Amino acid sequence: MLNHVWGLLTHPRDEWLDIRSRANSTESRSGLFDLFFLAMIPGISSFIGSVYFGWSATGLDPVKVSMDSAAIMSIASWLAMIAGTVFMGLFIHWMERTYGSHRNYLDCVCFAVYVATPLYLTGLSGLYPSIPLTMLAVLLGIGWSAYLLYLGTPLFMDIPKERGFLFATSIVCVALVLLVSMKVATVLLWDLGFGPEFIPD
Repeated sequence: MLNHVWGLLTHPRDEWLDIRSRANSTESRSGLFDLFFLAMIPGISSFIGSVYFGWSATGLDPVKVSMDSAAIMSIASWLAMIAGTVFMGLFIHWMERTYGSHRNYLDCVCFAVYVATPLYLTGLSGLYPSIPLTMLAVLLGIGWSAYLLYLGTPLFMDIPKERGFLFATSIVCVALVLLVSMKVATVLLWDLGFGPEFIPD
């Protein structure tokens, strides 16, 4: 498990080639296991940070979240991240033949998992809630995931760079739509009374 995480952070080109060379049902199942564990990082980190440290937008008194509320939100975020990644894998598989690739569905989900790895790791910033720290971590995570996507698409899918660029851009567009949809769903759920229970410190 998590065999490729360090490689994707330190030498991504070589790691993509290694992932491609070993892409098969066993490797793809390993990618699914990685998804389950990586998707836990933001939820667990946010649970610890929001329950034991609390958020403060002004730097004054932090506002904490009740343990039950934080647990529900952590589980919901874990499930949402898994569902979002699987959906992206489905989209990538649906689009791949348009660009001349021939990967199976599990390979495409595995690809989505490894592209999103930096975003999962940004969840560690939730251990100590800080808006500037979180914003910096998210920007770095988005930047590295974008780099992995544009670098890895032609390498993993084994297609020319020009097609890989167009394919990666299509993936970005769908990911943005998915992200906005998830944010809207979150706002609607909060409006219906399923939001967090805050506890002033």
